[in-house]
Amino acid sequence: MATIANIIIGIALVATALILVAGLVSMGFENKFFNEEISNRLMRWRVGVQGAAVALMGLAAILLNI
Repeated sequence: MATIANIIIGIALVATALILVAGLVSMGFENKFFNEEISNRLMRWRVGVQGAAVALMGLAAILLNI
């Protein structure tokens, strides 16, 4: 059970990092390839995925008595 929780949390953390990098890149190239709407959407997704990752870590800590 702990292994499955670690894998799911790891996926959520990697997803957060990838969305963060994509959002930062989109802000850097806002005029050429991206617009402000895409940058804002990516940052909102990051907040949501990061919140899910934190919630998963808390849930795992409670359920696995860590």
